[in-house]
Amino acid sequence: MKGTTVAGFIFAIALLAGAAMYYLQVYAYYEEVPATGTDDVQLTALASGVAEPILYENFQAIDADSSPIRYRACFTTPTSVQTLSETYQAYPGAEPLVAPGWFDCFDAKEVGYALEDGKAAAFMGVENVEYGIDRVVAILPDGRGFVWHQINRCGEVVFDGLPEPEGCPPKPEN
Repeated sequence: MKGTTVAGFIFAIALLAGAAMYYLQVYAYYEEVPATGTDDVQLTALASGVAEPILYENFQAIDADSSPIRYRACFTTPTSVQTLSETYQAYPGAEPLVAPGWFDCFDAKEVGYALEDGKAAAFMGVENVEYGIDRVVAILPDGRGFVWHQINRCGEVVFDGLPEPEGCPPKPEN
């Protein structure tokens, strides 16, 4: 066998493996989340500490079983950021995670810049939607909303194999 044939074969295998890896990361595991129309978007109330639905429209969401932080959603709400801020818990340290390019309603950079500039507000959606993972909701002044899952302080420690810090719920057995 010639060296160019072997090199071409190795290149073809590497190209196929790279294409497969890209497909698996960006497309394969995601599924559309059907809207219930009633409780897809929830925020945690200041008064009760309980997550409750807010008014929303145009809900779109994706999720994947391969990771608890792959959830992304977009929606619109007629409720002002000011009203939401007076009623629901803020989420300090919100950092939107990038969505696959084909889920074009979710722009993590735009949301991140709006949060940094104070133009958007982030709220606790559902704390510990899975152990160590919070559902975070950000609302822009024009009523567009974005939802993602973010690892919380308990998850950061426990997922590194350390015991849960004080104030965290006990880690589930499985």
